Amino acid sequence: MIVPIWIVLSSGVIIYNNYVYNTLNFQFPVFLVTWHLFFAAISTRVLARTTNLMSSLKDVHISQQTFFRSILPIGVLFSGSLIMSNTAYLYLSVSYIQMLKAFNPVAILLISWAFRISDPNRRLAVIVFMISVGVALASGGERRFNLFGFIVQALAVVFESSRLVMIQILLQGLKMDPLVSLHYYAPVCAALNLLALPFTEGLAPFMALKEVGLPILLSNAAIAFALNVAAVFLVGVGSGLILTLAGVFKDILLVSGSVLIFGSIITPMQVIGYSIALGGLVLFKTSGAK
Repeated sequence: MIVPIWIVLSSGVIIYNNYVYNTLNFQFPVFLVTWHLFFAAISTRVLARTTNLMSSLKDVHISQQTFFRSILPIGVLFSGSLIMSNTAYLYLSVSYIQMLKAFNPVAILLISWAFRISDPNRRLAVIVFMISVGVALASGGERRFNLFGFIVQALAVVFESSRLVMIQILLQGLKMDPLVSLHYYAPVCAALNLLALPFTEGLAPFMALKEVGLPILLSNAAIAFALNVAAVFLVGVGSGLILTLAGVFKDILLVSGSVLIFGSIITPMQVIGYSIALGGLVLFKTSGAK
């Protein structure tokens, strides 16, 4: 049951955020991400005191040196990834953003090769080529292409890929599930975003809060947090192949939902390109590449 629940929550977060930004016209991604992180910081601490969902927290010990050398820089990348990926929804369709996200494994591989974490080989080179060609075709077929939105989403991919590589480099030996990670990263990212908020969006989001309403804000953050809870169970019960197929199905569902719900236009070239990229993504996830 956790697989369809995760798919629904993962798709729901993206569709709900897009609804808040573009239908309710609350176009303040830095504020919304900051609110999500504050909600998550409080919720993880409540769960730690009231449930066994975060029992692994006692096995993780973060020293001051680890915090400043690992947690803080990774938190900066995490914050940048969240802000950029949410900002992209102001300029690009949900369907096109999902297509661009297929490039994430390529970015991870390129960064890993640059840091000599992994060595290039012919199989990985073919995967990189497949995904790159697929994303290029999907971009070429996009009718509502926005250069600024494309750059923002590309930066989101760079931030997220760098974060994942840095986790592999800096946090080796520290086994943290998604909830425990959120327990440490959420307060750091929320504080960083709060510092940036006056220079990015100012007081405008606070003035617009009454138009969105507290129920929308609470339910939006709750769904985003529920996704992290579901991720813990998903990792615990699913094999690598199941997780890969669930992720691909979720991406296809999101692209289809974007067409049906938001009226996004998908061209035949994008269908072909995205199919090629998804094929490369499945090969990447099942090839044992890290």
